[in-house]
Amino acid sequence: MVVKKKTTKVEAVALDEEKLCNLIASLSVDGGADGVKQLAQTLQSCLELTDPVQQIQLIKKAGSQLEALSEEQAGGALDACLNALALVYTSVRAKNPLRRAVASALGSVPEGLQGRAVDRLSACLSDCLSSPGPEQHPRVIDTISACLDGFPLGERCINELQLQVLKFICKVLHEYLHQNRGLAGRHIAQAQLMQSCLAAVKTSMLVLQRCPDGLGDALPAQQEALGGLLSCYTHILTDEEFIQAVQSTAGMAVVLLVRSAMGSGDEVAAVVCSLLRGSVQGLESAPRWLRQRCEGLCAGRRPPGVSLYLCHGALAMLSWKASLPGPRWEELLLLVPETLLDLDASVKESSTAMVVARVLTLWSGAALDCLQEEKHLCPPGLRAALRGGSELQRHLLEHIYSHWEHPLDGVRHQTRTLFHNLLLLHRHTRPTAASDPAEDPYVAELTHSLLGLEWHMRGKYGALGCLVELHGAERLLSIQPLLPSRLLDLMGDQSLAPYASDLLERLFVSHRAQLAGGGAPEETEGWVERWHRTWVDPLLHVLCDSRPDQTTYILDYFLPKLLRCSPSSLAHMVQALQDSPPCRTGSSSSRGALGALMTCLRAARAQGVATSSGEGLWGGLIPLPLLQSALIHKHDQVRMDALGLVCESHRSTEVLTLQEMDLIRHFLPPNLNSQSPGVRQQTVSLLKKLLCRVKDSSQLLQKRLVQERDQETRAQDQRSLHQYKEFLRWLCGNLLQVLFPGASFSKCLMSLNLLNLLAQLFTFTAEPDVFALGEVVTPAHAQNVLYCVASNFLEVKQLATSLLRQLPPSAVGLQEPEAMRCLLQASLDLSTSTKPYDSVTAAHLLHLLLQQRELIPVLLRCAQDQGLDLQIRPPVPQTPETLVLELNTLAVVQFLLRRLQAELSGAESSLLQAAASFPLYGRAHCLTAVLQHLNTECLSQTEQWRGLVSELIAVCYRMSDVVSPVVQSSSPEGLIPMDSDSETSGGLQKILQEIQPRDTNDFFNSARELETAQGEDQPGSKTPHTPPRNADGEGYRVTAQMVLVCCWRSMKEVAMLLGQLCQSLPLHYTNEKELTHPGLITEEQVEGVGLYFRQQLLQSRHRGAFELAYVGFVRLTDMLCRSGSRALQQLPSRWLSEVLEEVKCSDPTSKLCATRRSAGIPFYIQALLSSEPKSSSCSLLKMTMRELIALATPSADQNTDGSTVPQVHALNILRALYRDTRLGENVIPFVSDGMQAAVLGFTSPVWAVRNSSTLLFSTLITRIFGVKRGKDEHSKKNRMTGREFFTRFPALYPFLLTQLEEAAATVESDSGHVKLHPSLFLLLLVLSRLYPSPMDGSSSLGLAPFMPLILRCSRSAVYRTREMAARAVVPFVLVTQVPSTVHSLLQELPPQPRPKIQHNHIHGTLLQVLFLLRSFQTDSHRPLPAGSGIGEALRQRMWLASRQNSCLVTRGAFLDVLMCLCGSNTSLLEDSEVGALRQAALSVLMASELITPDSSSALLGPGTTQYLLSLAQVGLSACVDFPDLWRAFEQRKQLLDSLLRSSHYEVRELTLEIILRKLHEEEENKRSPLWLDETTVSDLTNMAVRETRHQCLAKVLQVLCMLSSKCELLWTDGAKTLSQKEVLMRLLTLAENFTHSVALLSAALTLASQLVVELVSSDHQDPDAAGCLAQWGALVSSCCGEEQPVEVKLMVAKVLVACSSSLMTDPRLPLGFPATVSLWRSLFTLLQDEDQDVRDSASDFTSRVPTHLLHKDAAGVSVCAPAALDLGVELLCRMFQLWGQLAAGVFALTRWLMGDEEGNDQEDEDESSCLDEVDFLFEKGELNLWAEPLQWVKLLHRHLCSLIVSLEQNEGAGTVDLGQAHQIQSQVHQIQSQARAQVLLSQQALSRLPALPQFSCTAEHVRLTLRHRRAELALDVLGRFKPTTSCF
Repeated sequence: MVVKKKTTKVEAVALDEEKLCNLIASLSVDGGADGVKQLAQTLQSCLELTDPVQQIQLIKKAGSQLEALSEEQAGGALDACLNALALVYTSVRAKNPLRRAVASALGSVPEGLQGRAVDRLSACLSDCLSSPGPEQHPRVIDTISACLDGFPLGERCINELQLQVLKFICKVLHEYLHQNRGLAGRHIAQAQLMQSCLAAVKTSMLVLQRCPDGLGDALPAQQEALGGLLSCYTHILTDEEFIQAVQSTAGMAVVLLVRSAMGSGDEVAAVVCSLLRGSVQGLESAPRWLRQRCEGLCAGRRPPGVSLYLCHGALAMLSWKASLPGPRWEELLLLVPETLLDLDASVKESSTAMVVARVLTLWSGAALDCLQEEKHLCPPGLRAALRGGSELQRHLLEHIYSHWEHPLDGVRHQTRTLFHNLLLLHRHTRPTAASDPAEDPYVAELTHSLLGLEWHMRGKYGALGCLVELHGAERLLSIQPLLPSRLLDLMGDQSLAPYASDLLERLFVSHRAQLAGGGAPEETEGWVERWHRTWVDPLLHVLCDSRPDQTTYILDYFLPKLLRCSPSSLAHMVQALQDSPPCRTGSSSSRGALGALMTCLRAARAQGVATSSGEGLWGGLIPLPLLQSALIHKHDQVRMDALGLVCESHRSTEVLTLQEMDLIRHFLPPNLNSQSPGVRQQTVSLLKKLLCRVKDSSQLLQKRLVQERDQETRAQDQRSLHQYKEFLRWLCGNLLQVLFPGASFSKCLMSLNLLNLLAQLFTFTAEPDVFALGEVVTPAHAQNVLYCVASNFLEVKQLATSLLRQLPPSAVGLQEPEAMRCLLQASLDLSTSTKPYDSVTAAHLLHLLLQQRELIPVLLRCAQDQGLDLQIRPPVPQTPETLVLELNTLAVVQFLLRRLQAELSGAESSLLQAAASFPLYGRAHCLTAVLQHLNTECLSQTEQWRGLVSELIAVCYRMSDVVSPVVQSSSPEGLIPMDSDSETSGGLQKILQEIQPRDTNDFFNSARELETAQGEDQPGSKTPHTPPRNADGEGYRVTAQMVLVCCWRSMKEVAMLLGQLCQSLPLHYTNEKELTHPGLITEEQVEGVGLYFRQQLLQSRHRGAFELAYVGFVRLTDMLCRSGSRALQQLPSRWLSEVLEEVKCSDPTSKLCATRRSAGIPFYIQALLSSEPKSSSCSLLKMTMRELIALATPSADQNTDGSTVPQVHALNILRALYRDTRLGENVIPFVSDGMQAAVLGFTSPVWAVRNSSTLLFSTLITRIFGVKRGKDEHSKKNRMTGREFFTRFPALYPFLLTQLEEAAATVESDSGHVKLHPSLFLLLLVLSRLYPSPMDGSSSLGLAPFMPLILRCSRSAVYRTREMAARAVVPFVLVTQVPSTVHSLLQELPPQPRPKIQHNHIHGTLLQVLFLLRSFQTDSHRPLPAGSGIGEALRQRMWLASRQNSCLVTRGAFLDVLMCLCGSNTSLLEDSEVGALRQAALSVLMASELITPDSSSALLGPGTTQYLLSLAQVGLSACVDFPDLWRAFEQRKQLLDSLLRSSHYEVRELTLEIILRKLHEEEENKRSPLWLDETTVSDLTNMAVRETRHQCLAKVLQVLCMLSSKCELLWTDGAKTLSQKEVLMRLLTLAENFTHSVALLSAALTLASQLVVELVSSDHQDPDAAGCLAQWGALVSSCCGEEQPVEVKLMVAKVLVACSSSLMTDPRLPLGFPATVSLWRSLFTLLQDEDQDVRDSASDFTSRVPTHLLHKDAAGVSVCAPAALDLGVELLCRMFQLWGQLAAGVFALTRWLMGDEEGNDQEDEDESSCLDEVDFLFEKGELNLWAEPLQWVKLLHRHLCSLIVSLEQNEGAGTVDLGQAHQIQSQVHQIQSQARAQVLLSQQALSRLPALPQFSCTAEHVRLTLRHRRAELALDVLGRFKPTTSCF
């Protein structure tokens, strides 16, 4: 991205008139030296000018003249000149280039005259310091700073005036500190003051640093000034209202002042140590004046940030290079990290954590600087303290592990740098410096620990990168050889991809360097191949076999880096990919070798590795047909890579070749209609690069045509320009042609984007130019673009409006008065439509019309027709464009306002009438949109605008008054008046009396026709009344939905309009200097708008109303803070205090809504707080959070509903603030308190408090652990280590511990009573989100006290509590302690049955064992240590899994533990132990109820299902998953048979799932299922016939589908063997009867389709099976409908693809012609489905049909759906010829063309469509937004024409009898008659539509246009078709 460089503003010298005149007069020199005279004249001319640039030039000239002077020319005239320069220097503003020019001129003064220059500058500077006003302080401070910034004369002046300068800065700082106390609530003024204060402190530091002799012997006056400065610094450090930047600078200033006063000896370190400790001990060596001031900094309870900023100052202001001066310096160096780590535990703000991280990094850099010298100079104690493994290093590593997952990027980056520096410190301090770093035990242990961490921890990548950088990649690769593949797998995760790619880059760069440096020259080829095997081959494997969306980040982050590192690897990639097998043999979801090749070539070209010059790219590396195939490939990313390869180039002037243009012609048509926003964005971006190449290279070609002499070159350039012209005109024409009525949203969006690009780069002007694109645009094209404004999609409207303004006006035709009148009338009609999106269309049409000069006369005529009197004069012809726009806007606003006022009067009398005929929101939306395009800074008609603004605000209030009774009612959605407020109730009752019918109460269920006014006068009358008629004689119909939409949308538009007025209009106010700023909106009006928003947000109940009022209020608060009015700046603070006070005092009778999550109250407070600048101290946020947390925390007196209303409000508001992303990390310091309030809220007896606490708790969990990033609820991506959690939220440690103690005390299952503490579940939920880390060391941050409490919770009588306790115990057990903990838990279990066993305790213990083992299995990646005793303990307690245990729940839990240890390929136990356990488990399994059921005691009771499923899992592991490990060869058959025949359907379903999964795995691995025998297959087929459970039946059919593809199945029903026909009939009946069950329907139809293929392919076909085949075909066709679920359509697509080679392209027509054509029609329907996955699946048929039927280039290639559709119709036409059914094919396609397949009920739809559109505002039914019927019709027409040509060419191929010829002729006449009738009907229907139907009834117009076009094309086809008797 190119960032425009910020230019510095140049201003002229600004002096008051008297001073300027005196200065010019002083430069009037009559005599004197010529040089001085010329200098004076130059300066005089400079001062007389007002152009700053000319002044700079004259100052530079004066500098040259000064340089030429000599000492003899000194005198009064020269002093006057120097005085003028000095005065100019001190009077200009900061960063003005004029000041630098004067400094340069004064620096040119000869050495002998420099004293005079210093004197004059000092005098001017002294005058500035002596008597400046407060408003001049920033300028004077900046002048002092400028004097010390590379300006030697200025530095001499400051040194001469040192005391005066110090006193002035001290005075300024004192004034700033005083001012800060009075700026509460004025955020902008406070932020400006902070910047001024920061500049003053920095300037004081500059003055101290530039003191030539230091301040060791300061005079008393200097001591007083320095003491005053130190007092100011101390005040800033201890005042938390100051922002961190000022405090941090003040900390550096304190240390600098101490250093300046005391030098650099050991005493300085002693004083700084005392300051860091906050102790007066150690200050004895300081001067008395300094000691007194420092004591003030040490005394009392200072904020913790003081030590932090002083540490920063010590590191930044003291010199740490070379050896340390004394022991106190060594003490100070070690004290800094100790102080920072102590602070680390108390830091709450993320910004403070950022400072701590930065200062620690600074410290590590300072420590490294100390060690850079000879090592013997470094004290041994310091070296030992800094060495790896020391106490300090251990604490610093703990800090790193706690912060490397911090939410702030800056903290993570600083943490990584600190880790890198710690490794360097260890390298410099290790005792054996000569030893190999790779053998260092500290580094080895650190490496193993890091590699053992979970890969989701982002900090791990940076730490490993540091190890690679310092110690090389080969060591890591030797430990984990598969590390490259593992990291490439992680690149699919967006959150991890940047970190993984950075580590990968460090690894492969380091590995390449190590291999290149370690091998001999003759081994060069060997190491290159080894490097390719390690890094390139895994990459190519991932690119070929993974899904494209999983490799996006590999392409973005990894591949470019790899090619930059090794450009020569491209040849290896291309060769490897070309040698790989074809893509059609790979997975259908992968991009294959072709896609990978495109990806690599595109990345290489983008990196400049491969160029397109010459024949290397197109002719050598990749053939042109291959590139064409890639451009229409099925996968989006393959197409994008191929397009990028064509479009991207390093040189923007590279000439496009004809081949490249042809490739774009090949790419564009099938790729315009893309549903994916990402693909559309990439396509537009790449084509923009191509068009920029066209533009830049065409300019180069035109220039060469003028300069080039060689005729051949000129001819070539001319030919290239002609090709450009043809290409651009083709592109423009095609893009305009696709904007036909009914074009899909995605195609319109893409086309309009590209057309706007063409307009920007080449323009559509009517003037002749090189390309003359304006000639391509016809009026029909322009009209189609205009009709795109009627689209329901906002982006299409915006792009179409933008394009219309750039098309030739002659083509658009808006300048014609009649066209303008029609469009204006359409927009005005749409602005009163009941459909909300119509008002948006109206606004865009008005925006178009505002640009027209003749708009006002047309508008006046419209106003006259409607009886409005507008006092607007049309602009004269010479009026500028800006004034025309202003006058047009003024006229339109006046017109809309007058209409709105009239309609508002009607709404005030009848809201129902308004909702039905003229909803108010449309007009208001148009007003807002019209005002948005107005530049309010330069208006000429200010008086008229002021009046309009007042009227607009008044109208907004009136609108709100009309609709607010609805949206502020207790139940706005149902209009049920329950409010206690009499005014609100009265308004609602009035509305209800109007809208409720007299006879029935079905208003909310059906539409209502409004009754006449006479009926309202006689409420008791039962006489039916006729509904009122509008101008067209139609009765109004209204629903409750219309009323509600009218009301809340009106509230929305009022909010948007008021927000727009306040934000965009200039404010009329008087500032602090009594200067009036003229504007259009007054302070009183703005405050009134704010009070209106306050009322709406605090009283509205409808979510849409208050959410959108919030948007407008945010605009207002944004304007308030930035306004120049002091009164307005303080409004947010005042309003916030008022609403918080109202919340405190609220009760059930308050108007504040306590339900609906407090409705708009949180939004109101959010808007006020978000207006606070992020750079401020956020005082409002802190105050609000403290008050809300105090309210939310329960107290003893809150026991009633009334007293808990403020608590409910506080909880709801806190939830909103924690969710607000704009508040960012500023709310993190209050997370601990919020969590405490949420947990304690659960103990409230009031339901409302508990409900709000639940919502707050959920929000805080998301805020702490992040948004859920996976389906797994317990994924470690949304968890953190216990160390990190309690480090970031230390206050939660004692709170959670105390609460857990209280909760655990209530858990006692021995009594048999259930006691559940309210907040126990929350506590366990939080604790279960933590997990242990191998880096936690021996101490787990004092988590030991939690352990016994959690273990006690496992005894709860509540199942869920026991489970949560088991999850929560995991983080509190270190990985190294898991074996011993598990063993001790198992020892607590009874070794044999005994009476009074507590099964709750047993179950809780088993769950803890289970979760600990699973965690160990995941984290450690290694088996349990030998001799752990776990296997033996389990064998001793095997009775718990047997029938001796009466509790099924504990049986199942024990079996789960066994499964964890025995059920996987890699066990945690030794082979002998796990073998014994498996045999014991197998014995229990064979004796269980699953194998030998006991009929006397059926399994009933809690836990039965779970127990049986646990048994089944063990059995399936033994007989299906790992039969060889269990050695259950004899029992395998019996086990599987028992599982499949179990009486519990859950067991059968689980068994079938495992079998299905195993079959998929063996299919992928290409292994045969050895565990599956004939008996099992027979059981499966028998089960398919007799199974009654739908879930099991679907699963068994899926299993049989897998088996059917491998072998022929023998179907049985008991002893009876079924024929294929019988099986097929059963499956078809099943599919037809269970269409509601997606899984069952899909499985049955898939299996039936396989049987159909087998039946057709077999040699002995059953003649009775024809009926089955027809039934199957009809079922397939019915499953392709738009209403079908996506899963069903995907299944049908796979079925049709599988049948494409055997049934649909079989020359024998086994299904018959009609059924086969019906299958093709189904395939084409799926290729036009809205779901992309369905289209992609259907397009796979191109790779399944016989290759000889396709073109050579299309054979075996997966193409996108549009290309597959075209290819499919072409293939079907070829099949007609092969089948000898050309005539029948023509008739079939013609019927498709006519639309006969869509049904004959269109007339019924015509009649009901209008009413439906009125009755239902938003319900549009099922729509296919991707399919384009008109495009499909054109495709059919094109292929029909080709088919007829083929038919005519084959006339002599055969003959038919005369009767058949007459029959064909009859069919032709019949279709022609239908087509002519359809043309006539559609023409008549179109003529009945209103004017401009494209806007008023868009859908109806599109449908009729399509019908008309279908019939026309059908007639055209039949006109070409002239059958003769010899044709057939």
